[in-house]
Amino acid sequence: MREELDPEVRTVIDRIEREGVPEWHAMGVDCARRVEDEVFGGGGGPEMALVRDLAFAGPESDVPVRVYRPETDADHAPLPVLVYYHGGGWTLGTLDSIDGACRELADRVGCVVVSVDYRLAPEHQFPAAVDDAYAALRWVANNAEAFGGDPSRVGVAGTSAGANLAAVTALRLREEPVTDLDIAVQLLLYPITDHAFDTDSYEENAEGYLLTRADMGWFWGQYLRSSVDGANPYASPLRARDCSGLPPACVVTAGYDPLRDEGAAYADRLAAAGVDVAHEHYPSMCHGFLSLVDDVAVADEAMDTVAERVQEHL
Repeated sequence: MREELDPEVRTVIDRIEREGVPEWHAMGVDCARRVEDEVFGGGGGPEMALVRDLAFAGPESDVPVRVYRPETDADHAPLPVLVYYHGGGWTLGTLDSIDGACRELADRVGCVVVSVDYRLAPEHQFPAAVDDAYAALRWVANNAEAFGGDPSRVGVAGTSAGANLAAVTALRLREEPVTDLDIAVQLLLYPITDHAFDTDSYEENAEGYLLTRADMGWFWGQYLRSSVDGANPYASPLRARDCSGLPPACVVTAGYDPLRDEGAAYADRLAAAGVDVAHEHYPSMCHGFLSLVDDVAVADEAMDTVAERVQEHL
């Protein structure tokens, strides 16, 4: 399920390594957050008609969000909305660190993107992020019209841990249905789906690029209150008893990613349950590759493909 590492990806990885960035698990939480912001929090991406920082009253505290509305020919027509959850192992990540990807999706899909700055572990362990993610979806559906969104066309999306939250939010909405609120699509980019480390991809990519097995052990250790939480489907959606009735999904996996096999397994579970699934696998890519559209041609092409899949349902 992997090919030779893409040479353009190799160039990016070499550049990051020259910047002297240790693996995530080798740093303290505060240091890792600072480094993540410095290395991955750069600007760029398409210009937007509107970028606005807001916040709503969450389950425990205000939850910051950033709204992106792209330039369109019909400036006053309501656009579909994608609620986006950033990655970072539930421990790292900010609105700035995922800014470029949100701009790319807003521009290529032609939708409003609402990026969610959910509470992070270890200060706020499971299920704090799950609660914020679900609350954000409901807030967006109730307020989409204020920033040019169509509340009848709302999807969820995320990267890595954020993709975990997107999948879990879809599960939770099925269990706790809200009148007049449906998820049109779930976009899961290299998702974390299971608290387990026994897959072939964890073995092949234990010392992987941009994410290692040890990193994932560290992230899970920050996030969960105890290992018992790892069996909860709201932490490990692959362990859900039933995947029927969930929204259509686009699942993206990468050959050089420890999370490859659990992402593929979740796509298979959804398909077996009758869910409309597009599984897009990129055998020469590594974890996080869709944030490299400016440097990696395959990533740029993949972003177009992902945007098309989302458009089909939004």
